[in-house]
This record gives sequence, C-alpha cells and structure tokens, in this order.
Amino acid sequence: MSATRDGKMWRCQFYYKDWQGVSHKKNKRGFRTKGEAEQWERDFLQQQERNLDINFENFVQIYYEDMEHRLRENTMRTKKFIIDLKIVPYFKRKRISEIKASDIRAWQNALIKEGYSDTYLKTVNNQLSAIFNYAVRYYDLKDNPCRKAGSIGKSHAGEKEFWTKGEFKQFLLAVEEKPEARMAFLLLYWTGMSVVWQIK
Repeated sequence: MSATRDGKMWRCQFYYKDWQGVSHKKNKRGFRTKGEAEQWERDFLQQQERNLDINFENFVQIYYEDMEHRLRENTMRTKKFIIDLKIVPYFKRKRISEIKASDIRAWQNALIKEGYSDTYLKTVNNQLSAIFNYAVRYYDLKDNPCRKAGSIGKSHAGEKEFWTKGEFKQFLLAVEEKPEARMAFLLLYWTGMSVVWQIK
C-alpha cells in the first residue's frame, strides 16, 4: 500500500494498468485515516481487474460506469438511487461470484418484511437481476442467482375502484352542508384529478 501523510490528512499514490494495458499514476488526497486511503486504493485496483473475484460494491461501480453511456440521465439516477439504497448495503462486501440463490432469498425476505408495495418490490428485485445479467453476459458469471431465487412483487398494481356517477352524487349529498369541500370534490371528480390523487 502507498498511503502517506498529507498534512493532517492522508493520501494514496500508486501506479495501475488500464484495460488496454497502459500504465497510469493515480493520486487521491483528502482521506481522514490511513485505513481509508488504503481501502480506497484496494477498491480502485479491484475495479481495474474487471473479473469476478471482486466484491459486489466494486462490481456495481463497473456496472454504473458502463451503463452511464447507454441510459438516459434520469433512468440512471433512479437506478443508482434504488441500488445504492436497497441492494449495495446488503451485498457490498460479498464477492459477486459467491452470491448464491439462498443469499438472494434472504435479501428478498428482508425487503418483504419492510412492507413495501408489490410494484416497488418487483422494481428493486429487477435492478439486482439486471446487475447479475450484466455479469453473466460480459464477465462470464456462470448464472444469475436471481433466476434460481425467483422473483418477488408484481409488475402492475391491483385494479383501483372508482366511483360511478350515481355513487358520486350520493356522496355529494353527504357534503352538501360544506360548500368548499363539495366544490373541491366536484373539481377532483370531473377533471380526472382524483385519479392522480389516488396514485400519489
């Protein structure tokens, strides 16, 4: 390791070879401790190796770097938000090649216990599966453990029930004494804003 003092802080300085075999010097400053500097160097070098003997958190960084060139900015931002919040904390120090279907099931069960909606569970599970599909396709991972584990959640929310015109007229009778509330519900019902309100 090449962590050295830099005033009150620490820095790491080292050489590495990129994917084309070209040698580069890397210099990163601003670490509070020697351990932080050394960990950053280890993570960086592991990402450069680009093989499956890498922890999940570092593989996700490789995935991000590649996908940022292929996805829209908003799509990428949403993807990162979900992965960083709900996936990386659980698997970060596990080697990607060692994550099994049983690990995925344990993670899925932890998510289900949180009480998220079926559509959100499906979305989060799909993000993890996409990372493993990427590893299978481009890094020769044998198979996607998410497929063995099975999916969770649903693609579509259940059908919502809406008032018929007759039911709405009946409801209006109940709020006749409150003209402001009556006007608000009329606006919501006849403009379709009630659909947006229910979705939120």
